[in-house]
Amino acid sequence: MGPGFLRRAPLALLVGMLGIGVTAGVRAATATGTDDPPSLIVLVVIDQFRPDYLRRYGAGFPGGIGRLYREGAVFLQGLQDHAITQTAPGHSTLLSGRSPSETGIITNDRGVPDRASPLLEVPQPSGASPHRFRGTALYDWLLARDPGARVLSVSRKDRSAILPVGRARGQVYWYSTAGGRFTTSRWYADSLAPWVRAWNARGGAARLAGTTWALQQPERAYPEPDDVEQENGGKDRTFPHRLPGPEAIGAGIISYPWMDSLTLDFALEGARQVGLGRRGRGTDLLIVSLSTLDEIGHDYGPASRETHDHLLRTDRWLGRFLDSLGTLARAPRMVVALSADHGVSTVPELASGGGGPAGRIWLRPVADLRRQFDDRLRTNFGFDFSYGLLMADVAELAARGVDVARLSDSLARAVARTPGIVRVYTPRTLAAAPRSDAAAERWRRQIPAGTGWLFAAVASDTLIWATPGGFNHGSPRLDDRSVPVIVAGPGVRPGRYERPVRVQHLAATLAALAGVEPTQPIEGRPLPEVIRR
Repeated sequence: MGPGFLRRAPLALLVGMLGIGVTAGVRAATATGTDDPPSLIVLVVIDQFRPDYLRRYGAGFPGGIGRLYREGAVFLQGLQDHAITQTAPGHSTLLSGRSPSETGIITNDRGVPDRASPLLEVPQPSGASPHRFRGTALYDWLLARDPGARVLSVSRKDRSAILPVGRARGQVYWYSTAGGRFTTSRWYADSLAPWVRAWNARGGAARLAGTTWALQQPERAYPEPDDVEQENGGKDRTFPHRLPGPEAIGAGIISYPWMDSLTLDFALEGARQVGLGRRGRGTDLLIVSLSTLDEIGHDYGPASRETHDHLLRTDRWLGRFLDSLGTLARAPRMVVALSADHGVSTVPELASGGGGPAGRIWLRPVADLRRQFDDRLRTNFGFDFSYGLLMADVAELAARGVDVARLSDSLARAVARTPGIVRVYTPRTLAAAPRSDAAAERWRRQIPAGTGWLFAAVASDTLIWATPGGFNHGSPRLDDRSVPVIVAGPGVRPGRYERPVRVQHLAATLAALAGVEPTQPIEGRPLPEVIRR
């Protein structure tokens, strides 16, 4: 067995989508003392992955997640430390080293939707691109040193594939539920590459139609109850779960574990076709964001048997993926990182403790404002409420004689009287808040300069931003902000660390391992626990 993090296993495409789990060994990373940069940096993002899953299930993870946990530099108090913990803002931070206020990605809705960049070979009018993303990310820094640097980014979600790369054009693909296939948009290409069409033609999702999701291990291995009233809208709450039939599997597969297996299989084929990690001394970048945990977590919650079983499967598929990837790239010079875009909160009906009554909260000021301003002045002022933040086109309001500061103050006073709201900021009061105000700092890290907004509210930690039903994230609660940060590979010092670290440090750390410098000021700094010089 050679040096480095990965054992060079025989190359084979993943068979996990057919229900076969293969586990292979991965060696712990040790410092090599070499000045050679890695041939390949791999970022694995598991959407909605909380660090307590590592403590809870880590001993039962023999595959990729477990080996990274046991043999990498592991930070169990990683933080997506901004106010709206959604997928798009979270993914924008991971390789940019900057907060959403700097990347310009404030919410999912204001993330990657772009009708000017339609999807390829998919029957839907929508499009996606990084046109709102501001500044640079790790791939830009690699290109600044080496114009031959290659990137491949793959996810089930468009925003998860697009935003870690930034604005650069490269091999960026995501799964379309409308077409039941992987695609990209005209931001990146005018037509799909032949290998993408060939992979889609295999019909991986279609082969799963009507099959069953059963527990992977004996029932006694799962301490969680299998029937909880709040799960999945009250339907299909217990194992086994039947997958949709042929007419619905293309869209329905995203709610079942095998979507992650298909994503990994597509990414592995893409890495082979693009030739990642096989150049002389240059560093390539591979990003794989696994989105199925987010679907299952929203439906069944963080303490469910479904979440447990899905993570067991993901662990094995990821182990097989990394081992197969090691035969393509120069494995002794491959660095692997793992993190998440956000966590998740349990539903209030199952919450306990916390110092107050648990519950849900949502504010509905938009309808009244639209009647008062949009209808009266016959103009769309873009009133949009999302997870505590009320946005609007304040310049257009002011142009029509509206005293925006007075409107903002009036709304803030009204919202402050809402039970469960503990603090409300306006643009004026947020600017004046001291640095010691942690809630204000998170909102400052959330709202990009130039964004029109009227108030930003903070709810009690016993409340979640959610409408009735389902598990959710999006708040600055610790459960929503907490993510793991793991790095493993040559030049990385293994260990387990308990100090809080913001995810912005991951980009700076990977850049340092690659021997490149960010081309603009960033918030992150290389983690000294990771890098052995």
